[in-house]
Amino acid sequence: MTRILLNTGKGGVGKTSIAAATALLSAERGHRTLVVSTDIAHSLGDAFDVPLGPEPSEIRPNLWGQEPDVYYNIERYWGTIQRYVTDLFAWQGLDEVMAEEMTVLPGMDELGNLLWIADHVESGRYDVIVVDAAPTGETLRLLSMPEASRWWVERIAPISRRLSRLGRPVIERLVGVPVPNDEVYEAAERLLRRLSDVHGLLADPDTTSVRITLALDKLSIAEARRSFTYFHLFGYPSDLVICNRVLPAASGPYFAKLREAQQGYLPTVEHEFGPVPVRTVPQFDHEMVGVDRLREIGKALFGDIDPATAFYRGRPYRVAREDGLYVMRVELPFMHRDEVKLARHGDELVLQAGGWRRTLVLPRALIDAPTRGAKMEDGNLEIQFEAPNRDARGGRR
Repeated sequence: MTRILLNTGKGGVGKTSIAAATALLSAERGHRTLVVSTDIAHSLGDAFDVPLGPEPSEIRPNLWGQEPDVYYNIERYWGTIQRYVTDLFAWQGLDEVMAEEMTVLPGMDELGNLLWIADHVESGRYDVIVVDAAPTGETLRLLSMPEASRWWVERIAPISRRLSRLGRPVIERLVGVPVPNDEVYEAAERLLRRLSDVHGLLADPDTTSVRITLALDKLSIAEARRSFTYFHLFGYPSDLVICNRVLPAASGPYFAKLREAQQGYLPTVEHEFGPVPVRTVPQFDHEMVGVDRLREIGKALFGDIDPATAFYRGRPYRVAREDGLYVMRVELPFMHRDEVKLARHGDELVLQAGGWRRTLVLPRALIDAPTRGAKMEDGNLEIQFEAPNRDARGGRR
């Protein structure tokens, strides 16, 4: 089974160095390891001090690196869709070069980078895939896309295709605008189903671990709290929190106040993010570039432990039967009850936490069960459902 280690964090906290060090140590422990960036501002090659390209290239024995390219990704994953959009822009009077440039829509580069993960898992070439993800906001937006894709594949696309078949010849004759054909819809559906595959991989705690890197300062910790909550909201398991660039005791009087502040924050982080373990990496007195320096980071972070180890396995939500009721518990650490909103539509539960929204498909046992109420308790949202009565033969009454 391939392990996926997704590293993210606020911009500037050193997540790329942590990802690179994790991959290096994994390779040196005998795992065939790939480290890939989903951040459009690639810096993996800079961390290793080697050039990296849109396909995996060998850095050293057992270790490969990749910095995907947006145009390479477009041709690989949605060439058919791009050709249709290019025709559409050209119909509006744009020249061919400008029309092709306009098809690179915001988010397509990060999306293509994410799709590579499923390809690499299916290839079977790697034991461990380390992802140097974009800063947390972009990563969360990207990871919410697989769930949104389900709406297109199951509901919108079939309707759109039927309307296209009925109206396409008429529209094209009347106004000349290019209308997507079945080939374009099929390409879009393949793409969105591929996103669903990625979601399945990243939401499996036996396959994937999300690791959040932070600095021991107020702003970084606040963002880590939010991202930790939202990863749980979307069902992505976090197994490690990494405090990077922690000043050592011998850092001298000039940094005494900063070290004191860091040491004051550390117990808070350990308490708030528990039971997910917290590990620290010291602030080194030299630039951490190249294999030898990255090895120092890896050893400081993991010691003799295999970096592919799952340090914690949690369940973002679960359902249990208690006192004649079904109770669904959703982990939402750091979230206040006033920030949570719920709505139910048939077999779907719409959960909004802060500025993020997720649609949960209810388990079969809860589809016909009326909702009784909800409350927040110890970082868990508890939603109560009536348990349907059953007759002696096991059927519902």
